[in-house]
Amino acid sequence: MSATVTFAPNQGVPLPVKPSQPRDSSDHFFWTYTEEPHRTRRQAIIKAHPEVTKLCGHEPLTKYIVLAVVTLQILCAVWLRQSPVLSARFLLTSYIIGATANQNLFLAIHEISHNLAFKSPTANRLFAVFANLPIGLPYSASFRPYHLTHHKSLGVDGLDTDLPTSLEAFFLDSLLGKAFFCTFQILFYAIRPMMVYRLPLTSLHLFNVVAQSAFDVLLIYYLGAGALAYLITSSFFAGSLHPCAGHFIAEHYVFGKQTLSPRTPSNQPPVPETYSYYGPLNLLTFNVGLHNEHHDFPAIPWSRLPLLHEMAKDFYIDLPHHKSWVWVIWQFICDKEVGLWCRVKRETGGRNVGGGKIK
Repeated sequence: MSATVTFAPNQGVPLPVKPSQPRDSSDHFFWTYTEEPHRTRRQAIIKAHPEVTKLCGHEPLTKYIVLAVVTLQILCAVWLRQSPVLSARFLLTSYIIGATANQNLFLAIHEISHNLAFKSPTANRLFAVFANLPIGLPYSASFRPYHLTHHKSLGVDGLDTDLPTSLEAFFLDSLLGKAFFCTFQILFYAIRPMMVYRLPLTSLHLFNVVAQSAFDVLLIYYLGAGALAYLITSSFFAGSLHPCAGHFIAEHYVFGKQTLSPRTPSNQPPVPETYSYYGPLNLLTFNVGLHNEHHDFPAIPWSRLPLLHEMAKDFYIDLPHHKSWVWVIWQFICDKEVGLWCRVKRETGGRNVGGGKIK
């Protein structure tokens, strides 16, 4: 078992949220009527360790890493421009180098969405579009409001688009279904948000689409379709059965035996809904594995999350966590106790960032 499910006594008691009517018997999500845990823990950490607030602010190193990875991907696209798509050289490079690089860019955009690459919000928005280029398809402009809503509305049904829908959970509740989900999870994460609620189009969305389309056209014109195929294939592998893709599942799926009874302040402890990962792949992924730390303090950049962990170790040491993303994927697929139903949901709370129309 990769997750150690224990509860620290000093995490604070979540605030109550008004209960609703009992859930349908076919619904197997972990419903809770408590506030999400990160706000409470953030307040407790600041009270106990006020010096952590000095860690907030942008990280100048981010832009240089992004520039290096974008350059790497363009060079690989040049190198593979005439290679057959099904050749070993094309597929192995796409999986080993390309998928790792594009996963790094996915998470660079995640970092930039919190305004952590530059002081200027506008500079962050524009730089996210640049980081998007080797991914092949425009998504950075849409990602930010959906992701910030995920932070403001963690686990809220109809707002947090990181949550699988009941339809997904029902039809993919099997070994083959979970294997299918893990293989094509990049498509689920791309399509699901639009099915939950749609964002209003803005000038930034238009710029993202125009910039990405121009880049793709120029790539095909000067290097051929094979170059763009390499970037798209890299993005697919980055969100498929790849070690770094384990973070998608590791972050918020519930691991460990739990009961389905709704959680209220009177029947603590709550189901753990965020897990950190402490392992070497954090070096390639902007420390996204330190996910409890990130949700507690989203204004602290990736480079200082380990410092936060050390400063407030008394709050993190006993929280459930993972040690291997590869094992997370394997366990998610093979363990009957883990699956798409294993997410904590709440009916109310949070807010919508970006003004999307809820369906």
